[in-house]
Parts: sequence; C-alpha cells; structure tokens
Amino acid sequence: MENMQFTAIILMALLTFKLLMLPSKVTLNPMANKARLLMAGSTTLLGVQFLLQYICHLRDMGVSQAVMLNLFMFIPVSWMFSMAVLNLQGKGRLKPLDRWMGGITWFLCTLLLGIAAAIDGEPLLSETHEIQIAEIICSILYATMQGHYAWRHTINLRAMRNALQNYYDRDMEGMLVWMQLSVIILVVLALMVPVLIFGTGPWLAIYGIFFFASIFYMIDSFCSYVVSSAPRRLEEAEDNEEENNEKAIVTETTTEVSEDQMKRIDRIVEQWLKDKCYLKRDLKLPVAAAGLGIPQYLFSTWLRNKNLKYSEWITALRIEEAKRVLLEHPDWTSEAVADHCGFNSREYFHRIFRSNMGMTPVSFQQSNGISNR
Repeated sequence: MENMQFTAIILMALLTFKLLMLPSKVTLNPMANKARLLMAGSTTLLGVQFLLQYICHLRDMGVSQAVMLNLFMFIPVSWMFSMAVLNLQGKGRLKPLDRWMGGITWFLCTLLLGIAAAIDGEPLLSETHEIQIAEIICSILYATMQGHYAWRHTINLRAMRNALQNYYDRDMEGMLVWMQLSVIILVVLALMVPVLIFGTGPWLAIYGIFFFASIFYMIDSFCSYVVSSAPRRLEEAEDNEEENNEKAIVTETTTEVSEDQMKRIDRIVEQWLKDKCYLKRDLKLPVAAAGLGIPQYLFSTWLRNKNLKYSEWITALRIEEAKRVLLEHPDWTSEAVADHCGFNSREYFHRIFRSNMGMTPVSFQQSNGISNR
C-alpha cells in the first residue's frame, strides 16, 4: 500500500507540473486557463492526500482514518475537476447550483463527520460505529454530487454535439470523446467509494489501479485537447449556433417565416443538390448557405423544419454519391473516390462508409458483383 501511495505522490506531482507548463496559447484562453488551474488544484490536493496517507500511515491505524481523509479530499477534487469541464463546456457561464454544489457537499460531509465524532465522545480519528455510518452517508452525498455534475455535463455535451453537427460537414464528435469518458469515470469513482470503506486487500489494489489510470487519462486528455485546434473549432461552431438561434428568434417575433419562403428554399436546395455542390471539401454551413444565396439562420431553420442535422445530411448525400462512383467506376482508387465525394481523407471515407453501410467500400463492390481491384 505504501508503494502505491508513493507512486501516487509522484504521479500527481508530474501531472500538476504538466498542467502548469502548458504552452502560452492555453494561458491566453481565459476558459482553458481557468480549467487548467482548477485541474492543477485538484491534482495538487490529491498529491497532498496521498502524502498524508504515506507519512501518517493512516491505513495502518484503521479503515476510518484513511476513509475520512479520502472523503475530505476527494469531494473538493471531484468538484474542481467537474468545474473545470463545466467551464470549458459553458464558456464560463455557470449556474449558481453548479458553482456551489461541490462546496455544499463538502461542508455537509465535514459537518456530519464532526457530529459523529462528537456524539460518540471519541477522538475524530477513532474507529467507531458512528463514524462509519457518517462515512456511508457522506459517500452517498458524494455520489449524488457527482450525479448532478454528470447530468449537467451530459446536457452540455448534447448542446456541443448539436453545434458541431449544425456547422461542420463531417463528424467532429471525436474531439469530445475524452470529455464524455471523463464524466463517466468520475461517476464510477464516486460509486466505488464504498470499496474504500469496506474493501481490503485486492479490492483496494484494483480501485487504486483504476483510480491512477483514470486520473492520468483525464489530465493527459485535457492537455491534448486544450493545445489542439479543437477548442477553437468548437467555439466557432457554438458561436455560429448562438448567432443563428438569436436571429431565428428575432425573425419569429417580428415576422413569421412563411410557407412560401420554405418552398422557395426547397427549390434552391433542389437545384444545389442537382449541381452536386455538396461534394466540395470543408463545406461548413456558412459556406453552403452562401453558395445557396440564403441567410445562415434561414438555412438552419430549413434544416430544423426537415429534422436534419447539417453534417448528417451532407454525409448521407456524399455516401450516396460514393456508392454510385464505386459501382460506375470500379477502377478508381479509394483516395480518388474520397476526394471526388468531398471526404477529407481515405481513412475518414472508409470509417464513415462502414459506419453507414455496415461494410467497407470494397465489400460493397463485391456484394454488387464487382471484383476486387
């Protein structure tokens, strides 16, 4: 156990150093910088926790002593990490409950543990029935707190996906995978707190390995995310979504979008499709709207009325063209097909084609009687 604690101290120190040494372009982004500092604070607290465990040999003293310290530290750590992700998701716009849920939970748990110690008349770090009951209640409060943050993260992730789908002409959700996995990991860690209370030996070792791997993944993924172009691309999509929504609301309150307008857009889009303008690469929604000669917000309104997501719609059109080309031009290479249909790369074309058709382009040709080239 002591070897694991010492390893954790070193790991937390390295992760904190990594967060603090991120390049200047991260520090110049207010939301990314705030998230970086919150995460650095969480890894620092974890390092302090494991240092106290290591120096004071709390596990040797008894289960309650170690659990009390874990709860005392884990709650603010999870709070800070959740706040870091929420700041990234909401561009700093947080609801009061989101901002203070972690602090309220930490205060209640500290109060409960103090009351339990006062009731039994024993010192705070004593192994008593009252303390164990308080720890169980605190673990439930901790799980509830993390459940609330998971719910808020999920709502924000859905909005972020919508913004990406309504702006880019290809699947960009991969940039959010780390965020979704981090939310799931935090919930799992909260639900596994009883292992710290009742677990011994192998169970604690399993929890420790999962915990270390999880923290490393979350911090490393965050660092990779904020130094990449993903935050800028996401912000571009979100700003566009907000602008279109605001214009749509203003239009709806001042003048109703008429059925004749929608029919006119139908005709414009129909001609655009006949001309196969959707085969151009990097066809973001503003570019497509400009090509159609339609204001962005009207084009977005048209897509909503048709229950279409922009990226899914464009992808479906390109897949249909790819199917035609694969059958009519079996001599074309995958790169040529991908380039003709507007896909950014051969690898992306293969992945999207397989996801939509359930088979590779070559398998599609073979199923239609065309031999492998």
